[in-house]
Amino acid sequence: MSNANIVFVQSLYAAFGKGDIATVVAGAAPDIDWVVNGSRKDFPSFGAWKGAGEVQKFFATVAEHQEAKVFSPQEFFAADDRVFVLGHYDWKIRKTGREVSSDWVHVFTIRNGKVAKFRELTIRRSLPKHIGVDRSELS
Repeated sequence: MSNANIVFVQSLYAAFGKGDIATVVAGAAPDIDWVVNGSRKDFPSFGAWKGAGEVQKFFATVAEHQEAKVFSPQEFFAADDRVFVLGHYDWKIRKTGREVSSDWVHVFTIRNGKVAKFRELTIRRSLPKHIGVDRSELS
């Protein structure tokens, strides 16, 4: 099943790349647990999002606050019901016009052909500092 899970996750990235968020959300289990490391007090798209409706809100928040310059899933690995993806992104922060780059790991847990859990792990503890924004400007 691992290879099928990789193909499934790759199809979600392809949909995201075309702006087809409906397909990405349709690939989520109704009770999905979606977490981007960090706190929403630091940036609006960070934090935990629960359920497919919240995932839809997550993508709306991303679109509102960020513009993808580069979004590149690069390596895919699978073990049992999990798919691990190593990648890189460059975002332009809409409010400031500044850019931020990060390598990342995405971890997908697949259950019954849907994404049951998603984790994004990056090193961005000082994101606001690096993009020249204080927390009050991010909300």
